[in-house]
Amino acid sequence: MNGHRAHGFSSVHFLDSDEIINELNLKGDETFMDAGCGDGHIAIKVVEEYLPDGTVYAVDVYDASIEDMETYKNENNIENLINIEADITKGIPGVEDESIDVVLMVNVFHGFKASRTMDEAIDEFARIIKQDGKIAIMDYKAWEVPKGPPTAFRSTPAELEEVFSNHNLKMTYLNEEIGEDIPEGKSHYFIVFQKE
Repeated sequence: MNGHRAHGFSSVHFLDSDEIINELNLKGDETFMDAGCGDGHIAIKVVEEYLPDGTVYAVDVYDASIEDMETYKNENNIENLINIEADITKGIPGVEDESIDVVLMVNVFHGFKASRTMDEAIDEFARIIKQDGKIAIMDYKAWEVPKGPPTAFRSTPAELEEVFSNHNLKMTYLNEEIGEDIPEGKSHYFIVFQKE
């Protein structure tokens, strides 16, 4: 049994990955990281359709996720995909300081809140992004709704803004109309932080 499937279901079935990736305005040559890649569907779409001249890092703490990504990479002879098994809060091995243009986390960041490791995660993202790089987070709105993580682990954009500002990272973009249509409105928000 694959650990990541037991851990959480893939967002591929209810979130539109193109809608998410289009929020990033990629040029095609960036160094991109799917942090907490899970089944890797976003990393795969980015490497196949958006970054012909870029590099994609797929990072996940679950070895099964990374094994699956390695299989995909080898079967398709994709050279610009780098798969790393790592606990982000303890550091991502093999990734240089200020080497990443865009870090994207989809339905991942609330896990750092749940494990009380937000500061450690943000420190690592701040280390690896370039001076003009972006940390992009798409996560569930902090609503009491049945789908998604417990409400206690959700953050509002304002709460994230406060935590990130402690690391000299400022919010540069916010879209609160994204994700799945649920009775309360759109299920998610998309927020981007950059170095001050």
